[in-house]
Amino acid sequence: MNRTGLFIALGLALVIGLLFGIYPELDLKLAALFYDPATKSFPIKLDAVAEFARDAAMWIAWAFALPAIVAFVVKLARPHRPMLIPGRAAIFLLVTIILSAGILTNFTFKSYWGRPRPVMVTEFNGPWQFVPWWDPRGACGKNCSFFSGEGATAFWTYAPAALTPPAWRPLAYAAATLFGITTSVLRMAFGGHFFTDVAAAGLVSFLVIWLAYAFIYRWPATRMTDAQVDAGLARLASAWSRLTRRWRPLG
Repeated sequence: MNRTGLFIALGLALVIGLLFGIYPELDLKLAALFYDPATKSFPIKLDAVAEFARDAAMWIAWAFALPAIVAFVVKLARPHRPMLIPGRAAIFLLVTIILSAGILTNFTFKSYWGRPRPVMVTEFNGPWQFVPWWDPRGACGKNCSFFSGEGATAFWTYAPAALTPPAWRPLAYAAATLFGITTSVLRMAFGGHFFTDVAAAGLVSFLVIWLAYAFIYRWPATRMTDAQVDAGLARLASAWSRLTRRWRPLG
C-alpha cells in the first residue's frame, strides 16, 4: 500500500475510464466473447462447476474477514478482555470490506446507477438498451450492473494481503490480484457484468484499502495503536451495555 501502487491504480482508472468512455462498444465486444448467438445465452451460467466457483470465491473472501468480525463481537460482549486479533487489523478489515463490498457498491452505485447487465441488453437478447459505464440513466431499476459487488469483494482481499509480513507481501498482493481477476472474469462469463464494471470494482476496492491503510497505519496525524483501538472499543462496549440495561423492563 505504497505510493507506487496508488499511482498505478489511478493511472489504470484514467486509461480505462477514457478508453471505454470514448469507445463504449469495447464493453460489448468483450462481453460477446462469452455469449453464444446460437442459444442466445451465456452458456457458462448453466455450468455447475462455474456456479460453485462463483459461490466459493465469496466464501473465501468473507473467510478472511471472519476473524475481524468475531474479534469485534467478542470485544463488545467482553469489553475488558483483550482483542482476539490486533485492534488495528480488525478495524482495518471491517471498515474496508463494509465500504468497498457493501456501502459503495450495493447501497450506492448499484442502487442508483441504472446500467443494465449484459444479460439485460438487446445485443444479448435482453429487453434494454446498452449504456456506457459513465451513464447512470439506464433502464435498470435496482441491483444494476455498475459496479460489480462480487468483484469488489474479491479484490477486497488486497486488505488481508496488506497485513502479511513484508517478505510475503508481494506474493500476497499477486494472489489477491489473481483472485480478483479470476472472479471478475467469471462474472463476465455469466453475463452478469461488463469489463468496466469489474475494473471499477477492483480500482474502488484498492483505493478504499489504500486510504484506510494510510489513515490507520501510516499518516502521523491519524495513525493509531492497537492499544488505542482496544481501549476505544472497550469504552464503546461499556457505554452500549449501560444503555441497554436502562432499556430493559423492570422485572
